[in-house]
Formats: sequence, C-alpha cells, structure tokens
Amino acid sequence: MDGGNVSEGIPLKKITCIIHSLGLGGMERVMSLLLNEFVGREYVAVDLILIGKERKVEFPLSSRVNIHRPSFDFDDSKRNQHTLKTLIFLRKKIMDIKPNSILSFGELWNNFVLLALLGLPFPVFISDRSQPDKDLGKLHNFLRSKLYPKAAGFIGQTEYAANNALKKKWNNNIKTIGNPIRKILCSEFHKREKIVVTVGRLIPTKNIKELVDLFLKINMPHWKLLVIGGNAKNNDLLTKYRNYIVELGAGDRIQLLGGVKDVEKYYQIASIFAFASSSEGFPNVIGEALSAELPVVAFDCIAGPSEMIEDGVNGFLVPVRSFDAFKEKLKMLMEDECLRKSFSEKAFIKIQKFEQQYICNEFFNFITKNKF
Repeated sequence: MDGGNVSEGIPLKKITCIIHSLGLGGMERVMSLLLNEFVGREYVAVDLILIGKERKVEFPLSSRVNIHRPSFDFDDSKRNQHTLKTLIFLRKKIMDIKPNSILSFGELWNNFVLLALLGLPFPVFISDRSQPDKDLGKLHNFLRSKLYPKAAGFIGQTEYAANNALKKKWNNNIKTIGNPIRKILCSEFHKREKIVVTVGRLIPTKNIKELVDLFLKINMPHWKLLVIGGNAKNNDLLTKYRNYIVELGAGDRIQLLGGVKDVEKYYQIASIFAFASSSEGFPNVIGEALSAELPVVAFDCIAGPSEMIEDGVNGFLVPVRSFDAFKEKLKMLMEDECLRKSFSEKAFIKIQKFEQQYICNEFFNFITKNKF
C-alpha cells in the first residue's frame, strides 16, 4: 500500500479518523484528543472525515488535521438519497486518501463506515462508545453481526465491552482501551463553593429531572446545582427542564447552563460532582471531575463508573435508578466537609491508568501496530 514519502525516505503514516461530528460530547472530545495527539507525531498525517448531519467542530484541532465534509447539506426530507450520497462521498474520499489505518467511532456509524468501505484494502478499526449491550434494533444488530467481523480490530472502552464483543463474535482482534482523561488543574486560587455540578448532553437517560428533584428534597438552601449540557437527538430538553425549574420556583438554586466549552472552570469551583446517568459506555466527565479532585456520586452503570470510582474511597457508587440512595449519598457529601476532603485527596486512585498520553499511545499502537 502506498503510504507516501517524506524527507530522508521515511514513509509517511496516514491515519484517517471518521465520526459523525465533533460537537460537544464525550465521544467527540476523545476523538479530538486523539486527532491532536496523532498529528503531533513525526511522519504521521491525519485526516478527519465528518459524515453526520451537522458536521460540527466544537473542539480545538491542530491546523495540521485535514478536515473533510460532504459538499452538500444533509436534508432529512431526502434521507435515503442523502444517506447514499454520504456513503459514496466517504468511499471516494478514502480511495483518494489511501490511509494506512482508519479509526471509526460510534456504534451506528461503524455499520455505515464498514458498509461504505466494503472491499477496499484499507484496515478499519472500530469502537462503540455507548452502553456495551445496547440494543440497536433488528436492522443494526443484524448489520453488526455481519459487518463488525470484517473490521481490522474492535476497541472496547472497558473489559465488559470487550468481553461483550468477544461473546457476540464481533471480531477476533479485540483490545480494551479506556478513554484519555485530561487533567483539570486546580490550585489555591480556585475557591471551592457550595456547588454540585453535573455535566452531560441532555437525553432522558441522564435523569436530570430526577437529579433536580432529589437535590431539592435534600433541602440545603445554601447549596446550588449547576447542570452543564446542551440538547441532543432533536430533543429540546433544555427548555423543558428550565421551565420545570421555574415552576418549582428553584431558579435561584438550580441553573441549566446549556452546552459550554470552558467546562473546566466549573469543575474548579464546584465541591461535588453528581452523575445520575443510568446508561453509559465510559463517562469521560467522571474522570475529568476526579482529575479536578472532586468527590463523585454516580449510578453504578453496567460499564464505566466503577472503572474510575472506588466506592467509599473517592466517591460513591449507587445501584442504578436507586434515587433515594443517590439522594442520601449526595446529602452525606453536602453535609460533611471532611468527607469531601478525604474523597478529594484520593480522587486519582483509579484514574491514573487513563492518563492522556498513555491512552493515546495505546490507540496509536493498536491501529498502526507500531511498538515504541
């Protein structure tokens, strides 16, 4: 395969990453980190292909990353036609780039990518980014069973995800690689306030309404709840939740900030991170909160939170959808500053293995087969 050449005859390694969009979200943040890390290596060229409806880039990317989008806007009224056009665009673009390795993110999009690239001689590595045993419906489940074995490799975010893929015979080349967790720097200049913060796109499984309800039931008026995250999946839950808070007369204690790019500053001033999601693949925001030395309360989803939280040591893990138990653990942290400090001091216990450079190396090694 022709990988191109650079000075001194050293072959240029071409990596192409494919994702629907780089809008604000955990999967998208991971992809942006990988792109910037890959392109910073010597003799590596990086292309990004955006194939979703919106094709946003909300995260800072190196100018050396070559970004490709279809030339047409996706029109839902012409869904079948524009889906086919996107498939043809992707196939032609890959044939033009001739990458040494392709990395695709997203369980629904992986089927699309593998279908578009059938028969081409370029290795495609895929990674699902949601709950490992999520039912995608008959069509996509069928496509998974037929297309995933054709991938060059499968990346699971957790051991559970990797074992699930192995059990379902999705691929013979399976690797567990967690998400890179960026360090959120904190210092004495960042004064902790009596703030509970949660971060995540607004979808029903994040259980924001339930979190609002249990927070108010704790009835500690000197504390505030900040909800950071924008709408997703064509739902305007942001307006719905804001109206709900107005109805409750709780606007002075609960704020929905929408999607924000500078989420770090909220980690730095908050005292507790609450995560009421009931379905996850690997919640980056928990790792980021812990890196910012925040104690965490989270539901013990099938995969993800237990990879980073040691129950009773750096946070609390609560049985999924046990909202009363969640409320009691959150209340315990809100009432006890010494407990918060103890958890904060041990925040790094389980997240050191997700250090950004190490995880990026793991991805790079797996999809290129290079060893340092």
